[in-house]
Amino acid sequence: MRVEIWSDIACPWCYVGKARFEKALAAFPHRDEVEVVHRSFELDPGRAKDDVQPVLTMLTAKYGMSEAQARAGEDNLGAQAAAEGLDYRTRGRDHGSTFDMHRLLHLARESGRQEKLLDAFYRANFAEERSVFADDERLVELAVAAGLDADTARAVLADPTAYADEVRADEREAAELGASGVPFFVLDRAYGVSGAQPAEVFTRALTQAWGERTPLKPIGDGDAEACGPDGCAVPRS
Repeated sequence: MRVEIWSDIACPWCYVGKARFEKALAAFPHRDEVEVVHRSFELDPGRAKDDVQPVLTMLTAKYGMSEAQARAGEDNLGAQAAAEGLDYRTRGRDHGSTFDMHRLLHLARESGRQEKLLDAFYRANFAEERSVFADDERLVELAVAAGLDADTARAVLADPTAYADEVRADEREAAELGASGVPFFVLDRAYGVSGAQPAEVFTRALTQAWGERTPLKPIGDGDAEACGPDGCAVPRS
């Protein structure tokens, strides 16, 4: 079974939701048969790379809330994260474009390091002091820590077209599936779960999606020649 997760590194509920999903997946009896694929979704796709501002400033401007309301919201998110065992800095974080991080995540997927790099990005953005925005060398450091080659990561960051099509394709697909926000979880292209739901909801979704998988229906002669673990059938004259 495949689970696709659309998310953004700047999204605190994606950070929390990933932890809740992983808690459900860890307890799922068929967890070893579940493939998890992370997809790109930018909350602020039009933002320029060098347009970085404090999170509290962004919240008050974007949502029309007071600074006190923005601070209270961050405190609530910090408590929600802590309940999942996650570190979360409620003050001093900033906000910017995540496009380059999504491009690096597509690079990391090719070598099976996508999950590790995504975790590194989340941790750096939400729990660590140094910013991940508009700082290519910071992203290279995180990529190397996740097992990627430094020069390859730098080359991707230096070329704004590298993996750009892959990021945009993920975002178009999210729109086609009806996702207007993240996190958005899609199970076997049959079920969708929106938001950072409690782990129990993910458990129910995994169980239901697993139970309703459609078995493969064979067509044709099952005795036709084929190759398998013991080799290939060799025609005899």
